[in-house]
Amino acid sequence: MSDATSNASPAPAAPLDFIRQIVSEDLKAGRHGARVHTRFPPEPNGYLHIGHAKSICLNFGVASEFGGLCNLRLDDTNPTKEDVEYVDSIRADVRWLGFDWDTREFYASDYFEQIYDCAVALIRRGLAYVDDLTADQIREYRGTLTQPGRNSPFRDRPADENLSLFERMRAGEFPDGSHVLRAKIDMASPNMNMRDPTLFRIRHAHHHRTGDRWCLYPMYDFAHALSDAIEGITHSLCTLEFEDHRPLYNWIIEQFPDLPGDPQQIEFARLNLTYTVMSKRKLLELVEKKIVSGWDDPRMPTISGMRRRGYTPTSIREFCARIGVAKNESLIDVALLEHSVREDLNRVAPRAMAVLKPLKIVIENYPEGQVEMMEAINNPEDEAAGTRQVPFSRELYIEQDDFREVPPKKFFRLFPGNEVRLRYAYIIRCESVVKDEAGEVVELRCTYDPDTRGGSAGEQRRVKGTLHWVSAPHAVRAEVRLYDRLFTTEQPGTDDTRHFTEEMNPHALEVTDALVEPSLGDATAGITWQFERLGYFCADPDGTPGRPVFNRTVTLRDSWAKIEKANG
Repeated sequence: MSDATSNASPAPAAPLDFIRQIVSEDLKAGRHGARVHTRFPPEPNGYLHIGHAKSICLNFGVASEFGGLCNLRLDDTNPTKEDVEYVDSIRADVRWLGFDWDTREFYASDYFEQIYDCAVALIRRGLAYVDDLTADQIREYRGTLTQPGRNSPFRDRPADENLSLFERMRAGEFPDGSHVLRAKIDMASPNMNMRDPTLFRIRHAHHHRTGDRWCLYPMYDFAHALSDAIEGITHSLCTLEFEDHRPLYNWIIEQFPDLPGDPQQIEFARLNLTYTVMSKRKLLELVEKKIVSGWDDPRMPTISGMRRRGYTPTSIREFCARIGVAKNESLIDVALLEHSVREDLNRVAPRAMAVLKPLKIVIENYPEGQVEMMEAINNPEDEAAGTRQVPFSRELYIEQDDFREVPPKKFFRLFPGNEVRLRYAYIIRCESVVKDEAGEVVELRCTYDPDTRGGSAGEQRRVKGTLHWVSAPHAVRAEVRLYDRLFTTEQPGTDDTRHFTEEMNPHALEVTDALVEPSLGDATAGITWQFERLGYFCADPDGTPGRPVFNRTVTLRDSWAKIEKANG
């Protein structure tokens, strides 16, 4: 090694975000036994979306970077909204993104007995009571942001009476809504979450894991804090809407110092994306009202929908890394997400030729019945991807948009008397136009220069336009679904004067019959190609052999790259 190399200063490390700074400082100070243990804790009441992907990357990423562990825990405390379908989808999505929780898959329901025992302990210590007020009465007694709450008339029940009632609640003696267990904290607290929050409620409902063993279920805040402590979590990473819940989280943890963990809750800004809704309630409405085809509809911001559309795990992880982790809410341009997938697919997606709006060409001086195989590059970004053979014949199809009978200025594609190169093949010249009875162009008559094939002496002859094409006798018919953004407004759902579905893009899905090169006839679902000059397209499971279906992932035009260049 030369002196110049050995003495070179290492490149400065990228600055840590505020969460990683906290974790790093905790490790240096020996807090939490110098451990890092995080968890990704979704509720199994819907499919994960791109906002969850940010949390997944953060929780699993922090654990990996600091030599720690990350659990997958499903906070299944609301049996009326949860389903095994959602559990299975969550597992599949996290794994697809590239993360693994080994044997650390847990459920809040794993701890129902332990959480119940914690509630009993609070009752015995005079820190919890059974309340007979109705939900509306509890709301009224809680007060407002400017007025303190009032104590429930049942707040000072003796511990023995509370214990008896709580046991009877568990035994199923009371109907839903008749009693709840509340923490006894402070009805005058400026934080509404501390005004004797509900810890348990009666719900006679079948649970996807515990069946009918319970009719008494812990509230999310109570179960979540205790689950973190039971699992020995060190850093409980939550989105900002839980910031006001942190005093309650800490209060619960403090009541049970003998549990394995003493977790620290840290809040970060959730992902807000332009032209997108990520409320589970709104996404569920789109599914239930059949406005979309399902949770995995490629227009949906769900991870399963993005997977079906052709997004890659790498592109989503890269997007999450680019947006970073912040303390303050912001609105991220969806163009950055689209830029991330373009960048990745440009590196890895094989190329192919497809014609979405076919216009027939007949090369009059090309021998009838002759077929040549043209060598096409599979991916110019990856030399190892090699080449493929594409058939060329007398009759071809090009895109309708690549021809103008009367060309505008700077139109370098095909028009009468002009020459263009057919990708990987020859230079052709448009000689004449064939029209139907309505005067529409239906066919072009062309000639070709046989000396301009790749490798020929005339290959160097230059023309300004290069077009993609498919051979008419060999083309495979395919259904192509052209997906666009689901909403026309930058922040859908924020206008109180109209329902968010009124802001939907009527052109978010357009279906066309296309012609593709024969190599795509048996396209494998989930594989994404770049259709040259058109965009990136993913084979859909709806396709059948000889009749593939492709979903447009994203166009080739990259508005975010232009924004970056302009700002650079």
